[in-house]
Amino acid sequence: MQLFIVDAFAEQPFEGNQAAVCLLDSEVDAQWMQQLAVEINYSETAFVAPRDDGYHLRWFTPGEEVELCGHATLATAHVLWQHVLDEPSTDQASEILNFDTLSGRLTARRSDDQIQLDFPATQATAVQPPEGLLDILGIEQAVWVGQSRFDLLVEVGTE
Repeated sequence: MQLFIVDAFAEQPFEGNQAAVCLLDSEVDAQWMQQLAVEINYSETAFVAPRDDGYHLRWFTPGEEVELCGHATLATAHVLWQHVLDEPSTDQASEILNFDTLSGRLTARRSDDQIQLDFPATQATAVQPPEGLLDILGIEQAVWVGQSRFDLLVEVGTE
């Protein structure tokens, strides 16, 4: 096992959104992953293990496994390309990573010095705001509140 700390969405250390990335030789017990995520205590710890056609990727918070995490996926792709896979090649297939996750197949594509992620699009449907949500956000009224499989979306009238 190798463990990396990555500052996603950042151009220099100690900025951005931190994620831990744990490279595994093979899949391990979920309880062990959860215990490591508790010890690391970042918002997400990504666990990635190789498969024949890509990688199995799971994300854990200190409290639970989650179905989707953007910044930890970005961090995982970065670690794989920087520390595991060969230098950029002319073979287009080597520039794409496939991740099997609880939210389905996700892909990361390397383009020059950028990483592009392809995540599932999930429609939000209108809902009543959960009790306390608007207070937590510091707003009196929302223009629209919706919920998707993964998130709540709140549209506000002004900044």
